[in-house]
Amino acid sequence: MTMTTIFRARRIVTMTGDEPEALAVSGETIAATGSLAELRERFDGAEVVDAGDGVIVPGFNDAHAHLAVAAEDMLHLDLSIDAVSSLAEIAAKLRAELAHTPPGGWLRGSRYDDAKMAEGRVLSRWDLDEISRDHPILVLQVAGHWGVVNSKALELGGIDEATEAPPGGKFGRDGSGRLNGILFEMAIFDFAYPQATHRPQTVAPAATPEDRQRGLGLAMRAFHAAGMTSLTDAMIGPDDIALLQEAQRRGTLTLRVNMLLHFEHYGLLAQRGIRTGSADGRLRLGGIKTFVDGAIGGRTCLMEQPFEGTTDDFGMQTLSDAELRDVVRMVHNDGNRVCTHANGDRAIGKLLDQLEAAQRERPKPHLHHRIEHCSIVNDEILRRMKALGAIAAPFGSYVHYHGGKLLDWYGPERIERMFAHRSFLDHGVAVAGSSDYPCGPYQPLLALQSCVTRTGYDGTPLGLSQRITPSEALALYTTSAAYASDEAGTKGMLAPGYLADFVVLDDDPLTVDPSTLGTLGVRATYLGGAKVWERTA
Repeated sequence: MTMTTIFRARRIVTMTGDEPEALAVSGETIAATGSLAELRERFDGAEVVDAGDGVIVPGFNDAHAHLAVAAEDMLHLDLSIDAVSSLAEIAAKLRAELAHTPPGGWLRGSRYDDAKMAEGRVLSRWDLDEISRDHPILVLQVAGHWGVVNSKALELGGIDEATEAPPGGKFGRDGSGRLNGILFEMAIFDFAYPQATHRPQTVAPAATPEDRQRGLGLAMRAFHAAGMTSLTDAMIGPDDIALLQEAQRRGTLTLRVNMLLHFEHYGLLAQRGIRTGSADGRLRLGGIKTFVDGAIGGRTCLMEQPFEGTTDDFGMQTLSDAELRDVVRMVHNDGNRVCTHANGDRAIGKLLDQLEAAQRERPKPHLHHRIEHCSIVNDEILRRMKALGAIAAPFGSYVHYHGGKLLDWYGPERIERMFAHRSFLDHGVAVAGSSDYPCGPYQPLLALQSCVTRTGYDGTPLGLSQRITPSEALALYTTSAAYASDEAGTKGMLAPGYLADFVVLDDDPLTVDPSTLGTLGVRATYLGGAKVWERTA
């Protein structure tokens, strides 16, 4: 017999327009909503969980994050701005880790933010060589699209001064033309991302499956503490699928995961007889991931105008026009969703050319392809996206996280059309909220603050024309994220028949001072009516 539990709170934000006092949960779904008295009478003997003066909202759903990457990152050094603020501190952490590393073992750190280091310069191969020439060292920049390695790591990767960079990648060099250890795009992917490399294995070996299970648990706990119940893992490979399936088998998978399979592994679909929308418990295949360009924070996105302060740096194209055409046609013609990383306006334009051509040749109007990040837009891009029914998944918290540096890199005019949530909504383009974690902060409430205030961590106002309301911002991480993963009928609302995924907050995100949204406390997170996280202090 399925037990029913009634949840009551000061306010329940259902995203349906209704304002019930309570909701009843049977199994993993919501059975009914209404007054507490009505539900007590209807479900006689049901347990009542009273959240007191708390506010219940639907569970947050991140439309583009990297859970499998985070499971690996959690096992390595945290070099984020929360942990270090200088190259000297990075060196100190690496040296401390060296004392516990076996001979020849790798030293790895992630989320290094070059723009916020006290020294005002970029980490280099020579800095890492001072720490060790015997141990390979890999430090990933926060955007995830470039990193820095030492001489030993270059040697293990088969890279010397005469080596040609892989297609879609680049080797950094110093003023004298020597390799400086900085690897861009596919060059760093070959070192650190088994999901995307064409190599049999990455240069830096991944952790053991058991260690990755531990890292997965750490990542999920952090996400639950921020109120997340679902996410789209936006770049997975076979080992990542195995990781998540094993967690599901063990009963430890406490997030619902919409997976985007990297196109290099497209053959898996035919082998396993699955397609976009296939689901197994808390796992589902949401689409096929591919790339056009680089990153916003990594300053490698492909743009129509050069980066601010330069005359010839337009960013990087990481997949050729011909390769992009072939991937889009292959996936579209099979009836699967294409989910393409495209940040710059030139990159987005190239992608739209291919999506429009694919729809003309083989019309599939029900197939709503996604543009991951879709960071820099213009009116023509918005018009074309609306006509295609394409979905945008821009960064939610990048204004807050990068602050005034965005002006240095992109200039005030471009900032007014970056992370353009207001423009997407006004043009009728479906838009969902995303973190791209570990490339940006994972906390959805901080993203709501960023979208509503458009103010950087340093107090810099950035693109105020793109501000949206608190209710519109909340929709990005609830109803709109569910639409972006083709799950609008089961997620994003607190209504009968929908999954009972919800969060209890200290206050109402729709009425608090928007500048305090990022510090709004999460009391508890529920998945399918079961508590998966609770604040203890």
